[in-house]
Amino acid sequence: MITPQFDIPCVILCGGKSSRMGEDKALLPFSNYNTLTQYQFDRLKPHFKDIYLSSKTNKFDFLKSHENIIYDNISDESSPLIALKSILETIKSDKVFVITVDTPFVKIDSIEKLINESLSNSTIAVTSREHNLCGVYNKSCLPIINEMIKENNHKIGFLLKKIELKKIEFFDENEFLNLNKKEDYQKALSLI
Repeated sequence: MITPQFDIPCVILCGGKSSRMGEDKALLPFSNYNTLTQYQFDRLKPHFKDIYLSSKTNKFDFLKSHENIIYDNISDESSPLIALKSILETIKSDKVFVITVDTPFVKIDSIEKLINESLSNSTIAVTSREHNLCGVYNKSCLPIINEMIKENNHKIGFLLKKIELKKIEFFDENEFLNLNKKEDYQKALSLI
């Protein structure tokens, strides 16, 4: 058995509305897997001591138990900020690596760089744009997140302006391809 290289937990965000895709992208078939979620989970699991899925419900037939799900049921609203609050309140670790289910090409080397650069701060990946939900978040973000939710402000970009943040630059746009629309999904299938 391979010893995981990362001590911090990994959480795959799977609770979005997928409105631009027109169907739940977390459940789309990918590679030789039944779902994109299972692909991401199985791809990342060997590298992390603990791995979880963030979702409002258990829609994952490949999981053996509910223990790998962090439910973001604080509110009926679907928002990455609500998910982040649930994650940071649930995990025991001071830091967590967060990635969206719809970024299946982020390399383990890139994840390692994001984790290694997150000594006392949070980190996110940056290419030609910021990838706010691919990086390391600290529990120290919780008070700001709670205040934002009270004010009904769910913008991750606003949170990132308020916390100690390091932006790590990467140059391969395809590595951070985000499967938001059918065209993105088709492109990803051709790249796999």
